[in-house]
Amino acid sequence: MSMLLIFAIAAIGGAVFFFAELATSPMRTRRNLVHRAANYGRLRTVTGKEMPRFRERALDPFVGKVARLVLRVNPRLTAESVSAKLMAAGMRRTSPTTIIGAKGILLVGGGILLGLAFAGLGWMAPGVYLNGRVRRRQADVAAELPDALDLLSVSVEAGLGFDGAVQKLTEHMEGPLIEEFELALGEIRIGEGRQEALKKMSERSASPEMASFVRAIIQADQLGISLGRILRVQAGDTRLKRQLLAEEKAMKAPIKMLFPTVAFIFPAMFLVVLGPAFLNLSKFFTF
Repeated sequence: MSMLLIFAIAAIGGAVFFFAELATSPMRTRRNLVHRAANYGRLRTVTGKEMPRFRERALDPFVGKVARLVLRVNPRLTAESVSAKLMAAGMRRTSPTTIIGAKGILLVGGGILLGLAFAGLGWMAPGVYLNGRVRRRQADVAAELPDALDLLSVSVEAGLGFDGAVQKLTEHMEGPLIEEFELALGEIRIGEGRQEALKKMSERSASPEMASFVRAIIQADQLGISLGRILRVQAGDTRLKRQLLAEEKAMKAPIKMLFPTVAFIFPAMFLVVLGPAFLNLSKFFTF
């Protein structure tokens, strides 16, 4: 039993370390890039082969073995589906093996240490985290799309081509949507067809608004319709959808507030209003 407890603690510790590495990966990447840029052009003395880090020596191989075992046990879970979710979440530097391995580690560690219910929670935790990242990124893309379409339409109507308009867009805006446009623009520059690059962008983002925009651009390209007009219409439609979604959320708000009101506010209000009356009644009956 003690060995199982030690193994469970080690598994949970490894999962915590892994998620900490995952969360701090962008910051470390930026720091490394800044360091490389600062040392660019300087002579370096080669002192021999560098020792690989602990993660490369032990953690990554262990997570890979766990991921392969999970894929064999659960054929419905595939690396391709996890990879698609990672792309939709904007976590392009994270390997699908990492997420699958974390699911297995948390499943075993939570089951041994805390019981069957926590084993299920451990299995679902990476997926819940990943789905949350996907939803937040899709919401960010939908929020940024109308302004981006306005800028694209103005640039196209001013005489720029679509590629040049996208370049202007990436220079003046930031965010998840702009990252997708930058990737698509890079693919076009290395020889990818515009339609294929836009389709890949739509698949990566997994956003309905982005899919509608890409379909409109491809149809305009095929039929020879003015891109400026299409972009302006798309911007108006996207704003209208966002307004309708906000109104829908506002209409759902009273229903969502009902349970907290009944559970927390009404008891306190009844206590304040009826408390003195009950005290007076208790004094009356005591006499």
